[in-house]
Amino acid sequence: MQHAAPLAASPFLPFAGQRIAVLGLGRAGLPAAARLRDWGAEILCWDDHPPAREAAAARGLPLGDPAAQRGFPFDMLLLSPGIPHEGLKAHPAAIAARGAGVPVLADAELLFRAVRAHNSSARFVGVTGTNGKSTTTALIHHLLQAAGRKTAVGGNLGPAALSLDLLGDDGIYVLEMSSYMLERLRDLHFNVAVQLNLSPDHLDRHGDMAGYAAAKAHIFDNQQSEDVAVIGMDDASGVDFARGRAARVAPVSGHAAQPGGVWAEDRLLRDAEGVLADLDTAGALPGRHNAQNAAAAAATVLALGLPRTAIASGLVTFPGLPHRQERVGAHGGIVFVNDSKATNADSAERALSSYPRVVWIAGGVQKEGGIAPLAPLFDRVVHAVLIGQCAGDFAATLAAHDVPHEVAGTLDAAVPAALRAARRLAADTVLLSPACASFDQFTGFDARGDRFRALVAQLPETA
Repeated sequence: MQHAAPLAASPFLPFAGQRIAVLGLGRAGLPAAARLRDWGAEILCWDDHPPAREAAAARGLPLGDPAAQRGFPFDMLLLSPGIPHEGLKAHPAAIAARGAGVPVLADAELLFRAVRAHNSSARFVGVTGTNGKSTTTALIHHLLQAAGRKTAVGGNLGPAALSLDLLGDDGIYVLEMSSYMLERLRDLHFNVAVQLNLSPDHLDRHGDMAGYAAAKAHIFDNQQSEDVAVIGMDDASGVDFARGRAARVAPVSGHAAQPGGVWAEDRLLRDAEGVLADLDTAGALPGRHNAQNAAAAAATVLALGLPRTAIASGLVTFPGLPHRQERVGAHGGIVFVNDSKATNADSAERALSSYPRVVWIAGGVQKEGGIAPLAPLFDRVVHAVLIGQCAGDFAATLAAHDVPHEVAGTLDAAVPAALRAARRLAADTVLLSPACASFDQFTGFDARGDRFRALVAQLPETA
């Protein structure tokens, strides 16, 4: 008797028949284009930089400038987050898309559509805020994973959203969302949406603080009464973000009680039922700002059904993130801390407030306001070593506040200079927390932090 061969599973083609233009072929765009092609879309790829186009061509992806296509004949434009889609600097392809009534989307939106097309009811967690979102995103993922939950993490942190695996009904996606990404969502529904804080950043893109806040508020779009909005209350924006939410609001704080939420009190993480964890056991989460990050993560996983006991054990094993107050070495009892991710004053404030006596390495491409807002913490700085484009401006600010400092110019010169100063002044911490972007000397904050780590490892005993 002859048996029929088993039927082959149908290929998963959620974007079959759709024409998608992909503009920007970097860390997120290139894998997104390949995934969309594999999922049945007819794609056209472009990047204004020839090396990126060459990388796409090597993967067999079709190339062409979508802005040059008559009538913009696409169903959507997937635009890299760093490329403006509105305002005076809007890319021609975005202008063409808008003129044709074609939506400009982020890859997280397309991941959501693919998951739902896969008939999966996997839940989505979105995390945003000016500072702390990477740590909080990673911590939520760690707590879920440590408790045995099926979870995937990515977005603005780690793998691009369209690089993540498809999860089943019991899966949980944890996505870090930048303001740039949040402006390009339509249907994506976050079961838990986290907004940590707001301070001036990306104002050249959003115009002013109102525009920036409006972009962040998109994380709450499509939420319903059964969802949860976790909102940081340690700056004035919290009250505004909490107002008028459709979801249940879970307020969080690093230092003040929050009825209905989670907060830290004397390094004890609490909610209405009592103590959740002792943050002094979480070595990768120093400082008040990390207390709020931990509170936000705890509120999130509680909303997702994690038992209380899993929070305490997960916090202990959290390893932290590279370039976020990362201990990269010790030299004669002096600890070197890599906080290269601190690209603005507000982020640097969080690091400076965590250490009582530091030699501070700062500088690069300064943001609006420079380091003047950090003046209340200058008494913690026994010596500053300045690098980069804004070293002269930072030196003037420090001189006005009688803070001892020197201009080293480069990070290579700054690290041994900082060690000498720490020895001379009996400081126990050398802190790289630049309060600046890195693009004057490095390709990004991660390259700057990697170089710092390498330099610390190379320090001779006589430096």
